[in-house]
Amino acid sequence: MSIESHLNELVRRHQAIEEAILAEESHPAADDIKVHELKIKKLHLKDEIEKLRHEAVAAATH
Repeated sequence: MSIESHLNELVRRHQAIEEAILAEESHPAADDIKVHELKIKKLHLKDEIEKLRHEAVAAATH
C-alpha cells in the first residue's frame, strides 16, 4: 500500500470517528466513557496521519 493510499484510509477513519463522536454527543444520555475512548482513537489517528505526512514530505525532498 502506498503512503498516499494509507494516508487516505487514515483520514477516512479519522472522519468516521469524528462523526461517531458527534452522533454520541447528540444523545441526551451520551456515554462519556465511549466519547472519551473515541476521542483517544481519533487523537492516535491524527498523530499517525501527521507522522505519515512528515515522512512523505521527507521522502519527496530526497
